[in-house]
Amino acid sequence: MDKTLRAHADAIVSASLRAVLPDEAVRRALRDYEPAGGRTLLAAVGKAAWQMAKAASDALDHVDGGVVVTKYGHVMGPIPGVECFEAGHPVPDENSFAATEKALELVSGLTAEDSVIFLLSGGGSALFEKPLIPAEELQDITGQLLACGADIVEMNTLRKRLSAVKGGRFAQACAPARVFAVVLSDILGDPLDMIASGPASPDSSTCQQAMAIVKKYGLRLSDEALALLGQETPKALDNVRTCVTGSVRQLCAAAAKACEKLGYEPVYLTDRLCCQAREAGSFLASILRSHAQDGKSLAFIAGGETVVRLTGNGLGGRNQELALAAAPGIAGLAGAAVFSVGSDGTDGPTDAAGGYADAETLAALEEKGLDVYDVLAENDAYHALRAVDGLLITGPTGTNVNDVAVALLRA
Repeated sequence: MDKTLRAHADAIVSASLRAVLPDEAVRRALRDYEPAGGRTLLAAVGKAAWQMAKAASDALDHVDGGVVVTKYGHVMGPIPGVECFEAGHPVPDENSFAATEKALELVSGLTAEDSVIFLLSGGGSALFEKPLIPAEELQDITGQLLACGADIVEMNTLRKRLSAVKGGRFAQACAPARVFAVVLSDILGDPLDMIASGPASPDSSTCQQAMAIVKKYGLRLSDEALALLGQETPKALDNVRTCVTGSVRQLCAAAAKACEKLGYEPVYLTDRLCCQAREAGSFLASILRSHAQDGKSLAFIAGGETVVRLTGNGLGGRNQELALAAAPGIAGLAGAAVFSVGSDGTDGPTDAAGGYADAETLAALEEKGLDVYDVLAENDAYHALRAVDGLLITGPTGTNVNDVAVALLRA
């Protein structure tokens, strides 16, 4: 392993994540907030929910009650007056349903003088759920979507129609109270109705689009679920004001700034990367090969959210798979490295935020008796990268604004 490149990768990851932590973003969003005169309630949903709720609680004079619903391991302590719950992700579980009921109880029976501060971040589609079909079928549909490589927009188009809180329905439950939604975006282009399936946003997707997704992937749905896909979602909400406080663009800009400080010339590729993870890794490796003779230290930056098509039964995540897929393309290319991380600090069902590969990774894997293509076919990037010290581990970060991948070339 190239120790200098690995140290640079760690430094870039750390600086990038610090720049998109939600504390200041939430405080900034609430600076001009004025309560309506009645009760002020706090509801926070998503992977960054605890961090956002803590920042809001510190910024406000008081709250009259609150609920946090976040991923397992993401509650970092008590928040005065706020109940904190941990639940399943990426597949909702019984704790998701129970916590959502607590949030609905919190906002029931409100008046027009009351206010709900709704803090939303990625991951809310699984964490915040009251299914309109049996929970077992909802979990099965989510599993089908994950396994077939459906993107987040496609997943949310279906899930919001099978839910009592998605697609603007949570905001309807808060009415006539005012809802001030503060959003960390984890979806390319920041479509409000798709972030966590838009609990407080009018839905722009249609029944026809939902049925097209079912047909595209050959999904197995009950007659009850199919009937719900044919029922239109709310198209207007007059009690909601929304502020987007962070997105993948900021993450990419922070990565570029960190690269520049380390002596690399940053090249911004996209903030809408949305292909399969292994294709993205191979593509970034190809870019490094193309510029190997430039004689400059370069950093190519791509933000977004790739997908993994499951073909095996291994352990890993999209960022780990991206890095591992780059290894063959940069093998033996001095000064080259590719790494990718999820801004929430977790990548798939693992304790790693992402993965790192450089010119020596392929040879190191072979020394361990591992064939990179066999590993990718088994979707087992986690164990392979762990064997060669290629995991990037940050722990939960408290934010969630998509992923960033960086391809470094050190002259």
